[in-house]
Formats: sequence, structure tokens, C-alpha cells
Amino acid sequence: MSVLAAGTAPSIATQLFGSGLIGLREGLEAGIVVMILAAFLVKAERKDALKWVWLGVDIAVAMVAAIFLVIHYGTSTVTGLTAEIIAGVASLVAVAIVTTMVLWMRKAARTISHDLKAGMEKALVAGPIAVLTLAFFAVGREGVETALLMVGYAENTAGSAWPLVGLLLGIVAAAVLTVLLYIGAVRLDFAKFFKYTGIFLIIVAAGILGYGIHALQVGGVLPGGSALAFDISGGYDASSWYGTVLAGIFNFRPDPTVLQAVAWVVYVVVVLFLFLRPVSAPKHATEPSASPTASAAPERTASPSPDETVS
Repeated sequence: MSVLAAGTAPSIATQLFGSGLIGLREGLEAGIVVMILAAFLVKAERKDALKWVWLGVDIAVAMVAAIFLVIHYGTSTVTGLTAEIIAGVASLVAVAIVTTMVLWMRKAARTISHDLKAGMEKALVAGPIAVLTLAFFAVGREGVETALLMVGYAENTAGSAWPLVGLLLGIVAAAVLTVLLYIGAVRLDFAKFFKYTGIFLIIVAAGILGYGIHALQVGGVLPGGSALAFDISGGYDASSWYGTVLAGIFNFRPDPTVLQAVAWVVYVVVVLFLFLRPVSAPKHATEPSASPTASAAPERTASPSPDETVS
């Protein structure tokens, strides 16, 4: 069903790199969320509630896996024009959700620690189910973004399992990095990390947008399928290293339609502008205290909290 430039899957290294970077970024975002919640409970001397956080995380991970499998299985079991239409619609939905999440994280990063701690303070009063729900939604929103991005990758790799392997390796690396951050073994400039990986995700999403538009043009839903913006197929080697990288990571085609090219340019310009513009300072400057015992607990002096470093 995928619309590959050369009809073949990208190289293994390309599939591993692209999906691995997605796994690292999204896994680190989720890891930071869990780290904030766990540190808050430890500081508040409520380690008994940690099991509900981990249960919420486990349920969120299971949900994300189910979303990926359902979408991927559903799109791989249909053929012809129907398959192209389904792929096109799924790609556009994925782009919309991923764009929303990337832009939301840009603004929420400065206050995410404060908001999570405030939410956990209320959840502890409400009970275990509230703690579980908070962890589930906090991690689940990152997972849904990952699942949607990976569906776009899977559709462009001819059924290869390497993108999933790369994703898992990236998540494992993110988990290890999160632990090292928590214990203070390493420090990370969150602002630069999320800025540059955010730009990467925007370019990836632009490629998925182009893929979705082309699929809908092939399916007859959108016009202009024969109107090419340019065609460099004659001098473009899709099997070269640059060809596999561009196709495998950014869904680049050497013969895009006018609608594809215009949509790609407009999306990148607009979303990058929104993503890179300065973020206003948060209105609140103080963190909520967890409990009377929390204020007496020693402060952790390891890595700075995400709200202090992420922009």
C-alpha cells in the first residue's frame, strides 16, 4: 500500500535511525513525566502510591501498542484504492495529532513539572484510581503520538520489522537516560534536545502529510494526481544512501505533485514558525508542596527539572 519512490524498503540503517530517534525523543518525554511523578511521591513520603503510577504507565503502554497494531493491521489487510484512501486519511489524522502534540509540548514544557506535581497532589487525596489515571494520561499522550508517527514509518517500509526494532532500541536508550538523569549521573540540556528533535518531528510529519495527500490523489479523493511540481527521477538514485534516507525518514519523492509540494512547504513554514517563536514566561513561579512532610525532605541536587530547562 505504501507509495515508495523506488518500490523498495529503505535500508536497515535508515529505518533504525529514523524510528530510533523517534523512540528516544518520545521515550524521554514519557520518562521525564514518570520521573517527575516518582520523585514527587518519594519526596512526599508516599512510596506506597508508586505501584499505581507504574500500573498506569503499563496500561498506557499496552494501549499504545494496541493502537499501533490495530491501525497497521487494518491498513495492511485492504488493497487497491480503498487502501490508498484509508492510508491517506490515517496519515492526515496522524499529522494533525502529532502537530498538536509538538506545539503543545513547546508551551507546556516550561510548566509540566508544576502541573504534574499539582495534579499528583490532588490525586493522592482522591485515591489510587486518580493516581493511576494521572499516570495513564500523562504517559499515554506521548505514546499516542509515537504510535501515529510509527504507523507513518511502517507504511513506507514494505512490511519491514526494522522500524519497530529501532523504536524499541530508542525507548530502551530513553529509559536508561531517564534513570541516569534521576540519579544525577548525567545532565542534559532539555531545551536544545527538544528543540532540535521537535524540528526533526515536524519535517517527518511534513513527509507523512505529503504521503497522505498522494495516497488520496491515487484513491481519487483529491485532484491533481497527474500535475507534477517537478520530476527528477532521471537523475535521482532512490537506492543510494541519500535516496534511502530521504525516502525512509522524510517520505521524499522525486516526482511530487503540485498539491504535495505546496502542502509540504506551507506546513513546514507555518509549523516551524509556530514552534520556534519565543515562549512567554509561565504565570506561576512556585511549586505546590506535596505535604507537610515533603517540605522537610531533602532536595535532590541532580539534573535540573524539565520546567527549568525545556523551552
